[in-house]
Amino acid sequence: MQSIADVDAVATPTEEHELRRCLTAFDLTLLGIGAIIGAGIFVLTGIAAATQAGPAIIFSYILAGLASGFSALAYAELASSIGGCGSAYGYAYAGIGQFVAWVIGWDLLLEYGTDAATICIGWSAYLQNILKAFGIVLPAVLVNDPFHGGIVNLPAIFIIFGLAGILSAGAKEGARFNNIMVYIKLAIIVLFLVIGALHFNTANWKPFSPFGFQGVINGAALIFFAYIGFDAVSTAGEETVNPKRDLPIGIIASLLICTLIYVVFAGLLTGLTHYSTLNTGSPVATALLNTGHKFAAEVIALGAIAGLTTTILAMYYGFTRVYLAMSRDHLLPKKIAKIDSKSRTPRQLIWATAIVIAITAGFFPITQIANLVNIGTLAAFIAVCASVMVLRYTKPDMHRPFRAPWNPVIPMAGILMCGYLMFSLPLTTWVSFSVWTMAGLAIYFGYGKWNAKKALITRAS
Repeated sequence: MQSIADVDAVATPTEEHELRRCLTAFDLTLLGIGAIIGAGIFVLTGIAAATQAGPAIIFSYILAGLASGFSALAYAELASSIGGCGSAYGYAYAGIGQFVAWVIGWDLLLEYGTDAATICIGWSAYLQNILKAFGIVLPAVLVNDPFHGGIVNLPAIFIIFGLAGILSAGAKEGARFNNIMVYIKLAIIVLFLVIGALHFNTANWKPFSPFGFQGVINGAALIFFAYIGFDAVSTAGEETVNPKRDLPIGIIASLLICTLIYVVFAGLLTGLTHYSTLNTGSPVATALLNTGHKFAAEVIALGAIAGLTTTILAMYYGFTRVYLAMSRDHLLPKKIAKIDSKSRTPRQLIWATAIVIAITAGFFPITQIANLVNIGTLAAFIAVCASVMVLRYTKPDMHRPFRAPWNPVIPMAGILMCGYLMFSLPLTTWVSFSVWTMAGLAIYFGYGKWNAKKALITRAS
């Protein structure tokens, strides 16, 4: 392993290659809400309640939120002191070394890329449901991949290219669009909360924990997928006006707000209808239809569209920024990540990524990947918590505008809880994760390590 414990060893961009600083703490908080509140609240809440925890899913959300909270405090410390656009990759590079940073960065690319592609497919399904409500039925060959009797999932391609246009125009333009979508999504969620409170039936909470304590744990491991969004906030470090103050605010505020929303939402959803009816692709709509709220179910579909759109945007944004950081360290090809002089965004990288995600979402079926995304995220969280502990020892005098409290208790608690959730995931997830990691190691030892070493020698000479 090539150990690089010095923060200064991480590549820093010149002014010509910097992104534009234009995002505020408010923008970052809404970016986090947009990323966190998406498929988790509209899909995974019902499925996890039906198959894992029952109404005790609210404790699963509290447990997952607590594990995320420990990690969020570690993220906030490193984001305020190290910054950059590489998120956990950059923090691991500074705290532990290049090799571990590569593994984490490679896993983040898997997390962001597959998450974006999968949610594009879900976005397509919700769009079709809305169009059907208005009597519009799209040809089956244009909304299904070749493995399901179609030619291409055209709506999934449409949304990713639409977001590519927004992101390539500039970070502030992307933030404005995200903010509007978040407002719509929150309004729809408030509508559901009102209906759920008015029609709450305590009989649906019996039994409250049908799968026992292990069910709560398994539910937390499954719905942890819902919390990965705050990681995307940290990738905006280079585009934040005052990163030392705004990044910790954005990370912690978005997590706290979303945890509260998830807990209340899950409680009302399982009180509105019996948990056993929620194992569907649209559990929220199912609950509303079961209680005779057909119009509200259709409106909720609009909220799901907005929610999924903001999640795609955040995951897509995070992918491009992590790749950009890795390319600056010469671990991945750098030419494609060139910053556009007008928009101050990696425009070529944005469109190249859009093509890859579009091909994946348009022509391939992607199912059952929530756990695969989870394990990559949990590994990244563990690396960030470990980086905080290492840097407290190796760089005790480093300026830390925000300090995670009770060190090393908080980062160690994050490591233990995230590790426990990782080992709660099924064996098939570990096998898939191992295959992806092995492919990454082949690229690192065959290209990244030597290319980075060559660039370091070139700079020294």
